[in-house]
Amino acid sequence: MRIWALVNRIVRQFLHDKRTLALMFVAPILVLTLVSLVFNGSTYRPKIGMVHVPAPIAQRLSQQDVRLYTYASSGRAMTALKADHIDAYVDFEGSRPNVVLEGSDPTTNKAVLFDLQQAAESLQASVQGGGGVHFQPKVTYLYGSADMSTFDNFGPVLIGFFAFFFVFLIAGISFLKERTTGTLERLVATPIRRWEIVTGYVVGFGVFTLVQSVLITCYCVDVLGMMMNGHLITLLVTTLLLSMTALTLGVFMSSFANSEFQMMQFIPLVIVPQVFFSGLFNIDTMASWLRWLSKVMPLFYGADAMRNIMIRGRGFGDIATDLLVLLGFSVLFMVLNVMTLRKYRKV
Repeated sequence: MRIWALVNRIVRQFLHDKRTLALMFVAPILVLTLVSLVFNGSTYRPKIGMVHVPAPIAQRLSQQDVRLYTYASSGRAMTALKADHIDAYVDFEGSRPNVVLEGSDPTTNKAVLFDLQQAAESLQASVQGGGGVHFQPKVTYLYGSADMSTFDNFGPVLIGFFAFFFVFLIAGISFLKERTTGTLERLVATPIRRWEIVTGYVVGFGVFTLVQSVLITCYCVDVLGMMMNGHLITLLVTTLLLSMTALTLGVFMSSFANSEFQMMQFIPLVIVPQVFFSGLFNIDTMASWLRWLSKVMPLFYGADAMRNIMIRGRGFGDIATDLLVLLGFSVLFMVLNVMTLRKYRKV
């Protein structure tokens, strides 16, 4: 009888906790639906540019599962390659064909080379001697090299993810303790303004966020040996801005939690979707309407900037848009934090 009384109490407790019920029954369905949409997308079709490619090879390439773009010169093809419009281009202007790969994604590099090899083999098999066309290209890389590992490709995304995740969680729980222990209520009872409270907390937590950013970045580059073609200071600034976004978001989300357990419940709803749109999975293979979700994910911009720095060696001017978006997210969440403080004190 006492066991059933305990069971009854636990059941009643869960039935009155709508947030926990949603986490148990709704969140898994939402996450699994998102996973299904991400992994059931179309197969990625490499984008290959052609410069003076002989008609037989161009015809064979058109039969492959690729997207072809024709350029008048290798200079124009290189411009398109640097702008990420194509993944590679084939140049027949010289005595020997040259394949130039963008190089930042080992999987895409292998797909491009495989498609080119398939086209060449198909041509050789259908025409005796290949019709006078010999395809033994010289392969060069705009970024990276043939030895570039998958870890080098995913490394920048992982740096951004772990910096974002831990700062979000720690900042949210820390600010939650300020509320549950009554510290925040006593603070708002003083003449201090709401924006001063938010700024003070952000700067205070930001000191440790800065230390974390430096530690993670230097460890990954100097100890783990991740590819680093850009400047370290650029990467540090990007990591710090991403962490500040996670910090302000974590503080904001803590306003809707009453315990550490409830703060943890935001992970599948806030953090998990960020992973799918961070660059770990090819966004181009997703449905077009689903790609737009990446535009509202801070981690998407942080990971994109870090890849541009570490793999492509780009500077502040090239990643200015990503940095401005991250800064905009931080300011937005700070404004929302100021607004949520109204429920503690009317000013």
